[in-house]
Amino acid sequence: MMSAVSEYIDVSSFLRTFSVRSERIMWLLGAGASASAGIPTAWNMIWDFKRTFYCSEQRISKSHVENLNDERVRLRIQSYLDDRDDCPSLDSPEEYSFYFERVYPSAGDRQHYIDQLIRKGTPSSGHLMLASLLRVGRSKVVWTTNFDRVLEDALYPLLESSGDLVVADLNHPDLGTEALRKQSYPLYVKLHGDFQSKDLKNTTEELQIQDATHRRNLIRACGERGLAVVGFSGRDASVMDALEEGIEEGHGYPDGLYWFSKRDAPVFGRVHRLIERARAVGIEAHLIESETFDELMGDLLLLEDKKDWPGKVVNRLDSHRPRFSAAPVPSHEGTWPVLRFNALRVESWPSTCRLVKCGIGGQKEVNEAVEGAEVVAVRRSVGVLAFGSDAEVDKVFGKFKIERRDLYTIQDHYLEESYSEHDLLYRAVAQAIGRERPVAVRRKGPKWFVVIDSAAQEGSDYRLLKKSARPLSGQVPGTKVKWFHAIHIKLDYKNGKLWLIMNPTLWFDIPDDDPLPDQAKEFRREKLAKLYNSQFNDLIVGWAFLLCGGRSSIKLQSFGIADGVDASFTLGLVTAYSHRKA
Repeated sequence: MMSAVSEYIDVSSFLRTFSVRSERIMWLLGAGASASAGIPTAWNMIWDFKRTFYCSEQRISKSHVENLNDERVRLRIQSYLDDRDDCPSLDSPEEYSFYFERVYPSAGDRQHYIDQLIRKGTPSSGHLMLASLLRVGRSKVVWTTNFDRVLEDALYPLLESSGDLVVADLNHPDLGTEALRKQSYPLYVKLHGDFQSKDLKNTTEELQIQDATHRRNLIRACGERGLAVVGFSGRDASVMDALEEGIEEGHGYPDGLYWFSKRDAPVFGRVHRLIERARAVGIEAHLIESETFDELMGDLLLLEDKKDWPGKVVNRLDSHRPRFSAAPVPSHEGTWPVLRFNALRVESWPSTCRLVKCGIGGQKEVNEAVEGAEVVAVRRSVGVLAFGSDAEVDKVFGKFKIERRDLYTIQDHYLEESYSEHDLLYRAVAQAIGRERPVAVRRKGPKWFVVIDSAAQEGSDYRLLKKSARPLSGQVPGTKVKWFHAIHIKLDYKNGKLWLIMNPTLWFDIPDDDPLPDQAKEFRREKLAKLYNSQFNDLIVGWAFLLCGGRSSIKLQSFGIADGVDASFTLGLVTAYSHRKA
């Protein structure tokens, strides 16, 4: 039996393989592939079912366990379930079916639940990219356990007619048989039905009697093509049975079997066994760690030559086409902007960072490793992306057995918030502001705040901010909590430009784990409620002046180092604005 370590390859290896085998590699999409489309994953749904079950059994309001992202809330619910004798263990493959059927025994109620969730979904960038590959014939067959229609919604506008796509669901399984026989592509097979199908398969009994035609077609197709699995956990026994049968004693998956999983997500034992069994009989089978479906699709398109692609496909992919034109900075008195925005132009930003290949785990482990170090870093499927001196990087990640250090190019299309590169620059610009400017930089969860520095506020850089906000700090009445004027900063990539967003707020000097007193909440509400247009404008001017030191632009560096890879940003003083058209 192959070892667990040898099962894995990196994304870059798959990209090279896909570039020459794409037409012979099918896709199997699970709920995780639709997460960024606004549709809950199986994990989200399981915890929603658990919460509903817990609240109904305990006769308490959902408001008491509302935030399922809070580990303490999940622990409270799971502790109750663990004390019962009739519930499956945490993370077992039976959880989804068990709790879905327990909470909604009626098939009609289950269909209504799915219907309500699915209608909220809109295609993500990953669906648009996969739809483009299907439209130009670089991909031909997609299987899915999902009920949603986001892939169809992404693909239909690219086709000459809706009839160019063959959709085989539970109502029309024979369409899949005919399409595979006649090689009528693109083909989209919905193994568990469409959300408007008369039948939906989503509980244990229903999944076990999965439509025989779909099952037969999937097994047959796996014997003729490769398969890439994305966003599917392997909980569904009926699908796993078919995938295992598709091995066909070493004759299946002639173009490989590739199973994508998120780095921090557990891989079910049955998935490991599937990969091991395939490899044992000579099939090229691998597990691949990839952060998101959207990120994977974006990587795939990097190696595509689009010069011969239809114009409307290329235009749809160009999601950053300007929807407005840049206005020149007014150069004479009497000209005024119609709208002023709280965004400073980042005139330049790093184009490269350090890439470290090592044995560290996910982002949580990276955060723990760089705590207190002169390094900012994020985890991506290709490795750790970092800024800092080489000596400091080696010190931080050396304990995780560095395989190699390299340079990594930060491409503009990865500067959207869903990508690791965006998070890396966000951390780096916060570090640069805290190092170069007379302010304090604080973090709360994933958010960064720039807070006034009481010891430096008498300096000239604070003069405009002091005019617009007096006082700059103080104590919340009736408490011992100190407050400070602050801005929540964000990075946003729009119209081919990077912007630093400044959202005025208040920072309270309390420990991270302590709840904010009600007096402080009310104090903040009253302070921010008084920020009318003119006051808000003056506050933005004051913060822009402070960040840029009153200069038209300023260069900020995260570390100011001579070796390694530093992050350097140029920040402009003039905020974004719209202007009357002449």
